[in-house]
Amino acid sequence: VQLVESGGGSVQAGGSLRLSCAASRIVFHMYYMGWYRQTPGEQRELVAQISTSGSTDYADSVKGRFTISRDNAKPAVSLQMNSLAPEDTAVYYCHVQVAGRTYWGQGTQIIVSS
Repeated sequence: VQLVESGGGSVQAGGSLRLSCAASRIVFHMYYMGWYRQTPGEQRELVAQISTSGSTDYADSVKGRFTISRDNAKPAVSLQMNSLAPEDTAVYYCHVQVAGRTYWGQGTQIIVSS
């Protein structure tokens, strides 16, 4: 399984960014996909998750601002992030669990300045 994120960067508070995660070596449509984030000294936390049928779940802190979506044809999962705030600053990781094994992308840094 290979996950490759793109789309990170720096933005001012209130701005938007879109992250993408290209997946390979996986029967993509069969698995839930997720986005996590991590700040220094903290545990990685779930930001958003999307099921095989497209149902979604979000951390309370991002509800109404972030939208996760998937394109099984590419295959890829995306995270649209709007109304970004400094507390969204973190390294964001794409995630999938296959046959009990967890896979992560390399991570992409998001910096939101006030």
